[in-house]
Amino acid sequence: MYKYEIIIYWSEEDEAFIAEVPELPGCMADGKTYEEALTNAQVAIEEWIETAKEIGREIPIPRGRLAFA
Repeated sequence: MYKYEIIIYWSEEDEAFIAEVPELPGCMADGKTYEEALTNAQVAIEEWIETAKEIGREIPIPRGRLAFA
């Protein structure tokens, strides 16, 4: 199981919590609650990785906050 950093914030515009996975380009999810956004982000990570494997895309090694410091 991969352990990527997930950034979750409230979006007034979307009226939902947004969960972004910075290390996986385009990988994000949303939810009506913080917990739902987190759960949906975990699903999105698995789907992103599955798709990357299918198309032969490199899967980044999780680095967390230090990658952006």
